[in-house]
Amino acid sequence: MRNSEREVPEFEKYASSYAELLDDPMRNRFAKDPMHFHRRKSILLQAMLRRSGIDPKTLRWLDVGCGQGELLSLAGNHFASAVGCDPSPGMLPPNAPFRTVVQTSLVELPFEDESVDFVTAVCVYHHVHGVARTLLTEEIRRVLRPGGLCCIIEHNPWNPVTRAIVRRCPVDVDAELLTAPETTRLLEASGFRRLATDFFLYLPESLFRNFGIVEGIFSKVPLGGQYALMARKQ
Repeated sequence: MRNSEREVPEFEKYASSYAELLDDPMRNRFAKDPMHFHRRKSILLQAMLRRSGIDPKTLRWLDVGCGQGELLSLAGNHFASAVGCDPSPGMLPPNAPFRTVVQTSLVELPFEDESVDFVTAVCVYHHVHGVARTLLTEEIRRVLRPGGLCCIIEHNPWNPVTRAIVRRCPVDVDAELLTAPETTRLLEASGFRRLATDFFLYLPESLFRNFGIVEGIFSKVPLGGQYALMARKQ
C-alpha cells in the first residue's frame, strides 16, 4: 500500500462544514432542498433494481463512500440490510439508524469476501484517481457475492451545468469526472457486465414534482446532470 493511500482522508477537512461548502446559487436554483438529490437517487436505484426483476428487500446493501449517510437513511429500510463505509470518520453520522464502518484505505473495503449482494458508489469515483480506480473496483467485486450487483452514480461531464457546478464547488477541487462509457470500461475491465445506464436530474425540483415522468422518457439520452450505471459481477 502506497503512503499516499494512508494519508488523512480528503473529506476529513471538509466534514465540519460540508453543507456550507456545497452551498451554491446555481445548485440551489435547481433544488432548494438538498435532500432532493438523495431522494432522486433512492427512487432511481429501486426502480432500476425492480426493472431487472429484483426485489430490494432480498439484498444486503453496501454503500461505499456513504459520507453523511443521507441515501442510506432514505433507502435503507427497503433492503434486507444496509451498511455504509467511508474513509473519513468525521463524515460518518454519529447516531445513524444503520451500521457504518470506517475505511482505513481509499481502495480497501473492511468487509469479507462475497458478503453483500448490492454495492453502490455514489459520486465517489471522481475523487479517486489513477490506478486507485481499478483497485477500488476490484475491491467492490471481491465483497460482492457471485452474480451480485454494483451501481455507480456519477456527475455527467456531458452536461454543461454539472461541469459548472463541479468547477465552483470547493469539495470538488480535485474532481476528475468520468463519462458513462469510461465507467462502463472500468467496470468491464474488472469483471462486471453492464446491465443498464440511466441519465437523470434533467428537471429542477419544482418541475420534477409534477413532471417526473419526463425524466423516465429521457433516461437514455446522455445529457442528464448525473447518470447511474448498473452492472453485474461475472
